[in-house]
Amino acid sequence: MTGQTRGSVRPNQWLRNLNAKIASIPMILTAVVIFVGGTAWTVVYSFTNSKLLPRLAFVGLDQYERLWAAPRWLISIQNLAVYGFFSLVFSLVIGFVLAALMDQKIRFENTFRTIMLYPFALSFIVTGLVWQWLLNPQYGIQSIVRSLGWTSFAFDPLYNSDIVIYGILIAALWQGTGLVMCLMLAGLRGIDEDIWKAARVDGIPMWKTYMLIIIPMMRGVFITTLVIIASGIVKVYDLVVAQTSGGPGIASEVPAKYVYDYMFLAQNLGQGFAASTMMLVTVAIIIVPWAYLEFGGGRKRG
Repeated sequence: MTGQTRGSVRPNQWLRNLNAKIASIPMILTAVVIFVGGTAWTVVYSFTNSKLLPRLAFVGLDQYERLWAAPRWLISIQNLAVYGFFSLVFSLVIGFVLAALMDQKIRFENTFRTIMLYPFALSFIVTGLVWQWLLNPQYGIQSIVRSLGWTSFAFDPLYNSDIVIYGILIAALWQGTGLVMCLMLAGLRGIDEDIWKAARVDGIPMWKTYMLIIIPMMRGVFITTLVIIASGIVKVYDLVVAQTSGGPGIASEVPAKYVYDYMFLAQNLGQGFAASTMMLVTVAIIIVPWAYLEFGGGRKRG
């Protein structure tokens, strides 16, 4: 009887939630075939001399040597680093401050929240075109301020190769900060009111309450927000195309645009695949150690 019981339990475990397991099969196959398969295919062909069409003519590391010798690629990496750092910092800081202010039970909160979140509903192309006009020295902010009497005022970042990436950053922050604010506000609303009462009774200043108590309790919200922001940083493309098309010259190039241009305009698939692979490696270098500490070693030590 014991043997029969053990034998009958195992099939029942496999049959548990059978409908959910069957329903997940297409998703799993899609993820494996498209994501994993596509990634492997890209990496393999990055070692080939593919031009207009992919072909298995292996050339070793030639594509990577050309990639890292290209000034355009080096500028795109530098721009992504600058854009990514300031985008992460300012998105989190501004979004959290706005959420903290909104959490004070202000009047017309729903109206303000809708206004702040509205830019996120726009496409990056529309956002880029709007800010291209706003930052145009002949029609935008500079022209308006000069018409008010400040004739020496200058604000044309999209036309200055040294600061053009910051002009793109302004548009990105305008569009994405509202979403960060809503995520942070949801986290703040999940904090028990008794914690605030206890902090006030102990005489802890509000800024210390946020820094030492509230923010550590919102760790999960911050991690989710970081992942969302980081995914947008790595694939930034639309804003650059809409605002500058990579100019002046190649001053505002980013890796995603480099990949697109080489794969579809320059008809050099091998170089585009190599650039795509380097983007993947860069993300993996950042994500894998964090994922291990977050879900592996960090959890075990706790």
